[in-house]
Amino acid sequence: MRILRSIRHKSCADGSFMKEFLLSAPVPEGFFAYLGNFGHVEALPNIGEGFYKFEKPDWFSIKGFAGDTTVEVRFKKEVMDLTMDFLYLLFSSYREGATDLSVLRQREEAVGRRVQEHLYGS
Repeated sequence: MRILRSIRHKSCADGSFMKEFLLSAPVPEGFFAYLGNFGHVEALPNIGEGFYKFEKPDWFSIKGFAGDTTVEVRFKKEVMDLTMDFLYLLFSSYREGATDLSVLRQREEAVGRRVQEHLYGS
């Protein structure tokens, strides 16, 4: 599954920057469990069956429905240029079933250091 393009974007009142992305395929249910390897995932059934929210503090959050071909991503604006490539990598690296996360973990660690330096200076 790949991100094809941004179909909507805006600056938000909380200082974040929202982009809605069109995907190459519908989001499989297992994608949100996969995201749980990189942050906090929460099912929100009161909003609708299959609605999930993923949070990676200081990076971005992803909201969407399993089965949809779009997702909403809110970026921490100050580090969006550092975290955007990792977002694309998360989507393109997803495979159904067991996945080797070692390359993603290494990339996450490298980007995480840059995010920390940018936001907190250490």
